[in-house]
Amino acid sequence: MKIIAVIPARYEASRFPGKLMQILGNKTVIATTYGNVVETGLFDEVFVATDSEIIFKEIQNIGGKAMMTGNHETGSDRIAEAIENIECDIVINVQGDEPFLKLEPLQQLIEVFKNDEKEEISLASLKIKLTEKEEIENPNNVKVITDRNGFALYFSRSVIPFPRETSVTAEYFKHIGVYAFRKNALLNFAKLAMTPLEIAEKIECIRYLEYGMKIKMIETDFVGVGIDVPEDLEKARQILKNKLT
Repeated sequence: MKIIAVIPARYEASRFPGKLMQILGNKTVIATTYGNVVETGLFDEVFVATDSEIIFKEIQNIGGKAMMTGNHETGSDRIAEAIENIECDIVINVQGDEPFLKLEPLQQLIEVFKNDEKEEISLASLKIKLTEKEEIENPNNVKVITDRNGFALYFSRSVIPFPRETSVTAEYFKHIGVYAFRKNALLNFAKLAMTPLEIAEKIECIRYLEYGMKIKMIETDFVGVGIDVPEDLEKARQILKNKLT
């Protein structure tokens, strides 16, 4: 089973343009993410897929592998273009703005496919429990609810589930935007038209659900930071500072 990682990387992010080229420690955010993914040793190859010459050159300058793609609305669509002619079985989509992703959650995703002898699962992703009210209500945190078998029912930037019944303590989970695809499933995904709920929420994995496909969610205790807005970059800098002291 050949397993590769691809990091989709746009320069013109809507909420924080140029965020992947911001400095984190002594490296850029995208260089930090790339280096951390390579250092896990889990992948046969690691690539950055980008439509930005700035990001392309940044990865080349650190001795990494980068591919230029066309313009795409989602990271998964970008990766699908990048891997179409690459021989592989499993593709892990690692977000470029998640610089501190660790080995264990990636191993968990890979194990989903190693244990799926009948090849019934085409896509898996990660979730982490939220407990702070501010984090639960933050629309930058995509929430996910699942069925009893751990398959996603819906993703939303709104609070789901809504705690109308106060006698029951609701649990909340944040979706960590790391996806593991079978190659064919990813190529098929990219052929599907964007869907109304996906467009409304700006959450690409809703497209899978709207077309009746299943997403296996794996709970992790990984705590990192996704860099969506400038305040997140400051959080990431503080995390890095704490690691070095």
